[in-house]
Amino acid sequence: MNYLIAYLIIINIISFFLYGLDKKKAEKGKWRIKETTLLLFSLIGGGVGSILGMRFFRHKTQKNKFKFGVPILTIMSIGIIYLVVVYYIL
Repeated sequence: MNYLIAYLIIINIISFFLYGLDKKKAEKGKWRIKETTLLLFSLIGGGVGSILGMRFFRHKTQKNKFKFGVPILTIMSIGIIYLVVVYYIL
């Protein structure tokens, strides 16, 4: 259980900073992080960090793919994490 908590903390921190990095790169017209990568982090447990990153950095908030996709993927990941905890850890 401790590993799961540590994983979720780390993946959310990474997700948060990926949105900041992508925003900075977008402003400078440089290399960008793929949208699928940003969305994937929401699915693999970094949804809260993604949502906070979107809001804090004001990045990808107007794109429907992110406006609706990140919350949906976050809910899906919460469901997956719940099933893992209930069926495999407890």
